[in-house]
Amino acid sequence: MIDIVPARSLGDDAARSVSEIFVDGFGQHFTAFAKDPARLVDAFAHTFVLDLFHVATVDGEPAGIAACTDGVQGCVRSDVATMRRHLGLIRGSFAHWVFTSQFSEPIKDPRPRQGSIEFVATAARHRGRGVASALLRQLHTLPQYDSFVLAEVADSNAAALSVYRRLGYVEYDRKPVRHGRFSGINAYVSLRYAKDSPAAPLGRGPAAR
Repeated sequence: MIDIVPARSLGDDAARSVSEIFVDGFGQHFTAFAKDPARLVDAFAHTFVLDLFHVATVDGEPAGIAACTDGVQGCVRSDVATMRRHLGLIRGSFAHWVFTSQFSEPIKDPRPRQGSIEFVATAARHRGRGVASALLRQLHTLPQYDSFVLAEVADSNAAALSVYRRLGYVEYDRKPVRHGRFSGINAYVSLRYAKDSPAAPLGRGPAAR
């Protein structure tokens, strides 16, 4: 059984649980900072604004994360001293710059009553069980938003794009990148979902398998 809960409800373990899932989902992009996932978890745990994160649990075990903001408020706040303590002076400073400049900027086109869904990740051992779909369906019920965006999803992430489109997301922007030869990414795709769109499927709520 999948349940969706506010990250804060996990208590003292909330920040570490979010960080563990984040590193499990995206750690391959941060090996320049540290090759040991545990070091990355320790370094990043302080950054997540827990009030904006939701956690999917499978039989009580944290299995997935997603954050939702108004597109202006940032989901992370990095402290350079903490990054340096865990990753060293140079790598910690670079990690701080990445989190501050790349992950904390407002989205390109914030709009009233539009939510920005960010940091969607599922722990490896729980993938293929509908965790991300359950998370997004729950976020779609937030009453303060009429529409949602998923900005700049790598076009190489075919599995995630398939899930988003199945949930009713429609592409509205595609930004080519220059590093495709090295990263395998040709473009970043941005998608939008509207609650009143005919393409929006009826959700099953936060519980799914």
